[in-house]
This record gives sequence, structure tokens and C-alpha cells, in this order.
Amino acid sequence: MPHRLTPSAMYASLHSYLDELVESGVEGLPLADLELKALAPQALDGADGACQEGTPQTLAEIRTQLGDCQRCDLAATRTKLVFGAGNPQARLMFVGEAPGGDEDRRGEPFVGEAGAILNRIIGAMGLKREQVYICSVLKCRLPANRHPHRDEIERCVPFLTQQIRVIGPELIVALGTIAAQTLLQSKEPISQLRGQFHSYHGIPVMPTFHPSFLLHHHENKGLFWEVWDDMVQVLTRLNLPVPEKKRK
Repeated sequence: MPHRLTPSAMYASLHSYLDELVESGVEGLPLADLELKALAPQALDGADGACQEGTPQTLAEIRTQLGDCQRCDLAATRTKLVFGAGNPQARLMFVGEAPGGDEDRRGEPFVGEAGAILNRIIGAMGLKREQVYICSVLKCRLPANRHPHRDEIERCVPFLTQQIRVIGPELIVALGTIAAQTLLQSKEPISQLRGQFHSYHGIPVMPTFHPSFLLHHHENKGLFWEVWDDMVQVLTRLNLPVPEKKRK
């Protein structure tokens, strides 16, 4: 009996083959008609691609399942749980590390100073915040903005996985070290991971610097251009127009 590929393996194999064709110079491929996005969520459901009974099928159901989460110690210090925001059918998804102070107070992702920078990045790409989906690995603020503990990530990641499965983005931008290392199961620093595509269950992932990092190093304009170079790759992979930018 021939070996039966899982949906995840089929999606990754097909995506890789199409990428090779594009890189070899083949033009006119009807990528949009192949409905790769429809395959991606199935790759996250399980080995046989079938949803398990009770598996949330909408973002609202995932949020309900998350509830007033008390799964780790962060629940004791948070003000509001920050689930995510944006288009539930987004082609592009941005994943950060954890909410900051402004996010914790308002219950929305990336609404503080770092959020303003992310909004500028999204706008520079010719997109609107409402067109993409934004969330973080952790749904609760970290005390004193410390690094997350391993158990905190492990308890939160299943909900991020469900969000990705339900949304089925064509591409994910991992903002910063924690998001990139968590999605890619890597220990490499963001400086080594950024600038090239990786894969999360067949979904292309572009790691790039976190907006907070850009905020803290605002005098280094080169970092902003490195992020822009990453976003140019993202737009190109999504077959979207790349706005012209003049480097000063």
C-alpha cells in the first residue's frame, strides 16, 4: 500500500515545489486559484487532517475556551487578557511576544508606542491594520516586561496554534525573538533568523525585529530598512504590490 501523506506534508511539499518553480523563472502560475490557504488550517488539525471533536472552529470559540485564563501565574498580575484583533480571514498574520502596559489596560494588541510603529510598517506595505490579524504568543502582560518563562509559553501556545489554524494565513510575520523561536522551535537569535523565510506547518514565516526593538534603537535607521527589506519579501510572496521607498 503506498504511503499516505498527511495534509501538512502535502501542503509543505506543494508549497516548496511552487516556490522552486517561481525561483527558476516560471511565470504566470495561478497561485491564487490553487487555494493553498484552504489547506494550511488542515495541516494544524492533526495527523489525518480531521478536526478533533470539540476543537474550536472560530476565533470566538477559541476566546471562549480561553475564558478568564488562570493557567499560569501571569493571571495574577494582568489587568486584561489580550487575545488578538483584525481580520479573521487575513492572508497575513503578525505574531508578537506579549502585551505591554497599554495593551494590558485596553485589552488590544499593539496599541502603545510599539503598536504605532507596527501600524507604520503595515501602512508602508500598502495595507490597513483591519486587513491583517495581530496577536501574541502570550495573552497576558509580563511583569516588569521580563522575559517569559518556559511554562508560561507552553500554556499559551495551544491557543496561538488554534488561532493560526482557524485563520489559515498564507504567511506569518514573527515579530521578535520570542515569537520567532516559539513558532520555529529554534534557539537562534532574531538577527540570524530574519531576512529569510522559514516554515510553520507549511506556512511561510518571516521573522523580523520587534517594533519595541526599533523603538529602543530609533536612532539606528538601518534597522528600519532591514525590517522593510523583510516586508518587501513578504509582499512579494503574497503577490502584492511593493510600494517604492526612498532610502535617505
